[in-house]
Amino acid sequence: MTISPTAALSREGVSIWLDDLSRLLIDSGDLQQLIHDRNVVGVTTNPTIFAAALSKAHAYEDQLRQLADAGTAPVDAIFDLTTEDVRRAADLLAPVYEASGGFDGRVSLEVEPRLAYDTAGTTAEAEKLWAAIDRPNAMVKIPATNEGLESITESIAAGISINVTLIFSLDRYRKVIDAYLSGLERAQLAGIGLSNIHSVASFFVSRVDAEVDKQLDLIGGDMAAALKSKAGIANARLAYEIYEQAFTSERAQRLLEAGANPQRPLWASTGVKDPAVPDTAYVVELVANRVVNTMPHKTLDAVHDHGEFRGDTVTGAYADARKTLEDLHTLGVSYQEVTAKLELEGVQKFNASWDELVDTVTTALEGSRTVQAKA
Repeated sequence: MTISPTAALSREGVSIWLDDLSRLLIDSGDLQQLIHDRNVVGVTTNPTIFAAALSKAHAYEDQLRQLADAGTAPVDAIFDLTTEDVRRAADLLAPVYEASGGFDGRVSLEVEPRLAYDTAGTTAEAEKLWAAIDRPNAMVKIPATNEGLESITESIAAGISINVTLIFSLDRYRKVIDAYLSGLERAQLAGIGLSNIHSVASFFVSRVDAEVDKQLDLIGGDMAAALKSKAGIANARLAYEIYEQAFTSERAQRLLEAGANPQRPLWASTGVKDPAVPDTAYVVELVANRVVNTMPHKTLDAVHDHGEFRGDTVTGAYADARKTLEDLHTLGVSYQEVTAKLELEGVQKFNASWDELVDTVTTALEGSRTVQAKA
């Protein structure tokens, strides 16, 4: 019997998560339909997504009116609005969570991005979000800045499931894994059960190509042209190699034998930005067992419509991936500079979206108060 491309992808061991969340998506039944028809088994979100949701939908009007009546400050209103969406989405995905033994059915919500370089603030916010959402299938997103690494360890040690976001470099990814394992070790010493603690490490893909390709265009020549749109996939493939090595180490095996879960790689930023690249490239070329691919609607639609898979496209490609990065170095593209720039820009973009979100909620609260006053 013929199965859909998304079902075929799932059979390859890839968990499909949707990179979008809004109350309208929940209320309309569209999220439930994506779970049923397109094999979606998780949801991720961020300030940019919520800013878009709140600026366009009327689904938040009743809650905004209640928050306005209570005199709620905009930042507190954002907390209440977003955690409500995550709770509802988590309840919708609870059957997936149960059926997968906690493997999938996850919904991720990010800590306030202005805390990206504040270890104590991030840790406190993660605890606050986890307690407010109060769902075992939630995940709190913490950026993989240097300051975020200790927050990851502390949150995991407290039994909080974490989605580590904004990972660009292989060196930082190694530190993320170390932070996760350290958190598990501390949780074990504290007598916290390890089996209910889950984590994913979100490795960004297309943003790497976007930055590298700009530099390749400036360099010019046949070699530069041949390397375009290859850096992101090569980087992700080598990240999977690190994952395989890290979780077969003696340190990891001791924790896994005690009931811990591996921290799965998650491919983020999988929407194609270059029209010359196939719209399913960051899915088709990154198929491996036990990974997550979080897709925006457009990418999910493309995969479901015409995705063609040829099995594992990662584990046999490590040598080629290393050569790609070596060739980029030969041409003068600095891997360290690219990944450092992307991390900084990633934090800045999320901060800009957060500011936009605050402005949107401030306007909405003021509008609700004006309507109430006239009534």
